[in-house]
Amino acid sequence: MPKIINVNNTADLPTWQKELAEAVKNPQQLLEILEIEQENDLISQLARKQFPMLVPMPFVKKMQKGNINDPLLKQVLPISDEELTVKGFTTDPLVEQNNQQQGLLHKYKSRVLLILKTGCAVNCRYCFRRHFPYAENSINKSELTNIIAYIQNNPDVNEVILSGGDPLMTKDKQLFELFDQLEALPQLTRLRIHTRLPVVIPSRITQGLVTRLQKSRFNIVLVLHINHQQEIDADFASAMQRCHQAGIHLLNQSVLLKGVNDHASQLVALSEALFSVNILPYYLFLLDKVQGAAHFDIDEIDAQKLHNAMQVELPGYLVPRLSREIAGQQSKTLIHSL
Repeated sequence: MPKIINVNNTADLPTWQKELAEAVKNPQQLLEILEIEQENDLISQLARKQFPMLVPMPFVKKMQKGNINDPLLKQVLPISDEELTVKGFTTDPLVEQNNQQQGLLHKYKSRVLLILKTGCAVNCRYCFRRHFPYAENSINKSELTNIIAYIQNNPDVNEVILSGGDPLMTKDKQLFELFDQLEALPQLTRLRIHTRLPVVIPSRITQGLVTRLQKSRFNIVLVLHINHQQEIDADFASAMQRCHQAGIHLLNQSVLLKGVNDHASQLVALSEALFSVNILPYYLFLLDKVQGAAHFDIDEIDAQKLHNAMQVELPGYLVPRLSREIAGQQSKTLIHSL
């Protein structure tokens, strides 16, 4: 979970850290801000205790006041449905919790995933790592040295994926030091950063970060996580424009979520909105069957129908690949059209 910052001592912090410190953590407070009366038994204190709510104000401001069914609100509000025990839904759906190298997952031959930070700026209720033992996978400088050595000793690895948590929870100074270490490994050609932070706190895309990524010898790929067109606003568009002008490749991956984006019109609008800010749709995932998120699940047949409808409405380059991740497989599993 993110380190709690004292909101009374934020004067000297960068804007994004101030906004993180001021994130909403109380469900009742969030509903009050949105002028929504709480429905009986809607909010689950148990779910909140097991997986705390965390929602930065820039993301809250994108939500519709008075709408309990707002697609952004549904992604972050802990509700009683999370308490249900559903067959087939587990705490470790991708079997990631027994990795041999602390802070590193090596599931695919040419890529390694580095769990750089153990917290996010927003706690999405459908997160497949909501039960992940981050405390056991946090890394210090010594462990990072071991990770660098592991990569060096595996010459087939040519790409590092920064993940978490959210890797952009790392301060710029520490990020730049890591970039220096990775760039010293000649086998590496690409650096991929998976992040939701620019969506919920656009000010995280600092000019210093953009400049450093532009100077890197790597091909830089920034993979955003956006599920609904409403998440794309002017501040986010401005941040992506700076990245685009710096030559950073921008991709998006979404998760199909019941009640959030399970209509073809919503998915088409998302792809169009993404492309308007220079982001290419990349993956459209079926939900990973994580305990506490079964109420978001969409049947595979229904997902295929939605994907078919997208292909009718959109050019091929705006249709993300419908996929799911299966534990133990050496690649994503594509789901083909009906």
